[in-house]
Amino acid sequence: MTLSPLYLSGVLALGIAAQWLAWRIKLPAIVLLLVFGFGLGALNVRPPSDDIIFPFVSLAVGVILFEGGLSLRLRELKDIGHVVTRLVTVGLVVTWLATAVAAHWLLGFGWAMSGLLGALLTVSGPTVVLPLLRQVRPEKRIGSVIKWEGIVNDPIGAVLAALVFEAVAHGDTVGQSAQGLMLTTVVGVLLGALAATVVIQLHSRFLVPDYLQNAAILSLVVLVFAISNYLQHESGLVTVTVMGVLLANQPWVTIHHVMEFKENLRVLLISVLFIVLSSRVEISGEQLADFGVGGWLFIATLILLIRPAAVLIATAGSELSRNERLLLGWIHPRGIVAAAVASLLATELADTPYAEQADKFVLATFLVIVGTVVVYGLTLAPVARWLGLSRQDPQGVLFAGASPMVKEIALSLHAEGFTTLLVDTNAENIAAARMAGLPVYYGSIASDRVRNDADLGGIGRLLAMTPNDEINSIAAMEFSERLGSANTYQLAQHESRERHERVPHHLRGRTLFREGITYEALAARFEKGHVIKKTTLTEDFTIENFRAKYPDALILFTVPEKGRLRVSVAGHKLDPKPGKKLVALIDESDDSHAEIPAAQTADNQASAAQA
Repeated sequence: MTLSPLYLSGVLALGIAAQWLAWRIKLPAIVLLLVFGFGLGALNVRPPSDDIIFPFVSLAVGVILFEGGLSLRLRELKDIGHVVTRLVTVGLVVTWLATAVAAHWLLGFGWAMSGLLGALLTVSGPTVVLPLLRQVRPEKRIGSVIKWEGIVNDPIGAVLAALVFEAVAHGDTVGQSAQGLMLTTVVGVLLGALAATVVIQLHSRFLVPDYLQNAAILSLVVLVFAISNYLQHESGLVTVTVMGVLLANQPWVTIHHVMEFKENLRVLLISVLFIVLSSRVEISGEQLADFGVGGWLFIATLILLIRPAAVLIATAGSELSRNERLLLGWIHPRGIVAAAVASLLATELADTPYAEQADKFVLATFLVIVGTVVVYGLTLAPVARWLGLSRQDPQGVLFAGASPMVKEIALSLHAEGFTTLLVDTNAENIAAARMAGLPVYYGSIASDRVRNDADLGGIGRLLAMTPNDEINSIAAMEFSERLGSANTYQLAQHESRERHERVPHHLRGRTLFREGITYEALAARFEKGHVIKKTTLTEDFTIENFRAKYPDALILFTVPEKGRLRVSVAGHKLDPKPGKKLVALIDESDDSHAEIPAAQTADNQASAAQA
């Protein structure tokens, strides 16, 4: 078939539909992308010739790895550098050799093809790992280890596969392979550093206008990737990864907008690539029968034996806890790099004595991708929670600001068992909150250090409650990517500000409590003696009774059930049912003129009086 607009638009639409459906039903998106791709292949709807599709695939993988490099922070290596180094060296070699042995005995490959498949399946990658981490939200240290290993493994594994292929197809010796590895590393590091330096110089001297910055960096990434591969085969993956890491960790120019653009681009590229590549795979009953029981045992061996063994050996004597090592041993999904490199190698295998095994090689790779993504995608979250390294639907609250009134609000949630963290640049506020027993972080909520260094385990919401509207809006924007826009809140804007001076609505979080409750308005209530009280509603003391008793009450939160929290937000009417607890800011003088229902229980009287 030809490369028609209908085919391109159809693949893109299917890819985004798979991403959306996966989000709705809580499945890894790659699973549905592969299903859609296999479905197109079964209908004989396949991409055009390899001469057209593979250059696009190669360049797209380079962009994806560059985006992965942008997410790596070198400061994280202070605590985990030794572990990551051993995982991408010792752990990778153990995975390669063990996988090769398993492929020989269970898949029936010769030793040469087994070594090639083993080298390829050492990769994992950001296309799978990062979405899983976003879904699971493990504790900070182990999450950083998983992220670093997954991203760094991709270029190393791809280069290893390329070197093994040269040995298999062209008879390269160990010395030639070592020389190739050295050249690949040198070319990749030098070109990556040079490209990062060019970007920094252009941006620091304001030689590129804002509207061209994303396009300029994208074009440079693609260019240096191609040049690097031209100079040394497969060194482009190293080049773009190094370039991404260096840009992410330099202090001279901001690249946040670049990261945002590249993440959006990554979603589009992954959506297209998985469907295009999987539609090329011919899966017939005969091929599945040839894959056989040994093939499924091969996938099970990768998950149940080889990965845990590689982690056990690589992390022996490390500072990781037993549970962290167990979780690390239960995540090694394969992603787009495995799919792309397998497809590229299969084409090159056609001109070698191993041409007859090329189709089985690709089929084995794609089934490993499906198997590992499904298993890890469905089980990683419950395993992480069982090991105490993650929380399902985290209910904790991150407070931007630690003023006395924010401290009191945080204490009311802390007393209910919710995780809280207060961030402020005021040393006195931080000291007072720490003395009250609250976790704190001294720094600006808008800084990268909070997102990268603070322990955000168990945090599921942001409440921006500083006196500065702009800071509140910046905090909401910065954390909406991590927590979701539905879980980022900020106080209403100052009423005294002119309309043209206000922060636009689309740049703000959801308005806390109700319209008109600015920082000053909330502070005024505390100054008047209003206090935070908790009231459990009953059949005899409903929300209507509560409002009659406390007509000026400001409901802050509701606790529908133990361990759950709902934030009061402007524009959404609260209708709490009996059995739910209210956390409200009330004027105790209301008690003197409001009629309390005679049927109110003694238990509820005590609850209503609790500070």
